[in-house]
Parts: sequence; C-alpha cells; structure tokens
Amino acid sequence: MRKTSPRLERRCPRLGGQVPFHYCMMNGDGQQPCYKIFDCWWETFDVVRYLQDNLPVDRFNRLMKAQPRPKIASLVELIEKAKNQKNE
Repeated sequence: MRKTSPRLERRCPRLGGQVPFHYCMMNGDGQQPCYKIFDCWWETFDVVRYLQDNLPVDRFNRLMKAQPRPKIASLVELIEKAKNQKNE
C-alpha cells in the first residue's frame, strides 16, 4: 500500500475533531476504511484513484457500496452492551 503524507488532516464529521488520513483508512469496520472517506477527502486529492490503487478490488467495491448503519441500530446495540456489562 502506498503511504500518504502524515500532514493530510481534516475535521472528521463523525468524531468532530481533526484526524489524519491514515485514521480514515483504518477506522471503518476494522477491515475497511471509513464509509465517509470519499465524502471527506474528494476535495483534497483524488481519493477514489488512491483507494483503487491501494485496496484489493473486492474491498474497494465493498467500500463503494458501504452504507452507514442506522442510528437506531447503533443505539440499541449500545443499550444491550450496557445491560450486559451491568449484569456481569
């Protein structure tokens, strides 16, 4: 995988703070880049070309089709996790 400059940073709309590009490459589902990587970086450089050049075809295609999880699903999961921790 080609390295990117560590100076590539921008505000993350999900986290609300500055993050480097390499964080976006690793912080999707643990195996994929973040699903918002195209939205966030397209103005900075040709992120589509970069990902095509640096991801296996199947991972790139999955990323192109990636959709965020509904917020209600995330909330239900967090509630269940909290309940399970309380019961342990």
